[in-house]
Amino acid sequence: MPYESNAFSLQNKVSLVTGGGRGIGLGIAEVLAGAGSDLVLVARSESQLASAAEMIKERYGREVEIISADLSQVGGYGAIVEQTMDRFGRLDVLVNNAGSNIRKSFLEFEPEDFDAVLAIQLRGAYFMAQAAARQMVKAGGGKIINLASLTSKISVPNISAYGAAKGGIFSLTKSMAVELAGEGVNVNAVAPGYVRTSMTEAAFSNSDTQDWMLSRIPMKRFGSPEDIGYAALFLACPASDYITGEVLFVDGGWMAA
Repeated sequence: MPYESNAFSLQNKVSLVTGGGRGIGLGIAEVLAGAGSDLVLVARSESQLASAAEMIKERYGREVEIISADLSQVGGYGAIVEQTMDRFGRLDVLVNNAGSNIRKSFLEFEPEDFDAVLAIQLRGAYFMAQAAARQMVKAGGGKIINLASLTSKISVPNISAYGAAKGGIFSLTKSMAVELAGEGVNVNAVAPGYVRTSMTEAAFSNSDTQDWMLSRIPMKRFGSPEDIGYAALFLACPASDYITGEVLFVDGGWMAA
């Protein structure tokens, strides 16, 4: 098969990135914009979204729609897709990145803590993907990329609800992939290792913890949002058209060690 020069391009595509105002979500959005995609960024903080949109427009020359929404709340997912269609007339890629975490011992976790984490990490991802998939099926195809985690497969103290949610994302990705394969919708996940962001800052606040993390990473460095962004780009672009139901660990070799 000859080399296809557009295999890694998202020119004339539209990508929706949840949690796109900062951290890993913003890193993913930048990479997708650099590959030619226009963007819809969804997050709770309108000010963060506005700053992110301005930067992407100036740096990459792409069109950006911002939607302030709390994805932990029931409903509203269809409205996000409708607003995307109203602005761009298409939706090619969904990156389910929005997340939250509460760090507590398993013995101290309260039901409301559990609900708060899973409401966005699992339920929100589930129904955001459902709303996007319904539109993609109508259009004849699309790409859905969920954000899993090292904790989809390993255990880390004091984040049991987060780990439960990310284990759910691992399984959900495969279930969605099987159901949607015949509809032309690819569903995969990126599972980041340790990437320093505002949400993970607590894990980096102790030098002993940092040393422990680095001791488990064969590449001896932490990841960057752009590292995750390039993995998402591969799963979003035509080069991955025959890949579905996979969870790609981007962890510096942690899972291989």
